[in-house]
Amino acid sequence: MGGYGALKFGLKHPALFAFAGSMSGALGAASWLPDERILPFVRPSIARAYGPASEPDNGTRRANDIFRLVRELTPERTRALPFLYLDCGTEDFLLGGNRDFAALLVEKKVPHEFRQLPGGHTWPYWDRQVREVLRLAAERLAAPADAKAAGQ
Repeated sequence: MGGYGALKFGLKHPALFAFAGSMSGALGAASWLPDERILPFVRPSIARAYGPASEPDNGTRRANDIFRLVRELTPERTRALPFLYLDCGTEDFLLGGNRDFAALLVEKKVPHEFRQLPGGHTWPYWDRQVREVLRLAAERLAAPADAKAAGQ
């Protein structure tokens, strides 16, 4: 749950982060219901983390729903967010949730980048993407220091 977690912590604690990235994130995990198309071995961990799917409105699910966190952003809070990056393979079963989240970010005018690239929910996909995510993170982290050095 690394991609989901990175975005969640970036949204919940924006002062601590300049960049939050997700590759193939399970972005709707906190609101998944029993009939959702998720891998069978993931269901028990989702229930342990958020409570039973039969209780979709419980406080834990609500507090960790990144879609809700974005929907409830104020313009001031939006400006304080870290830069968000997400990508997902075009053959990944999680692509729909990533597209939906990216559309919500556009709607709420949250600075971000979303990429849909060939690949599935696989190590070869992530191996290709991790270099790019690290490059983008380094650019975002270097920008403030570069501006200071230039006297801006």
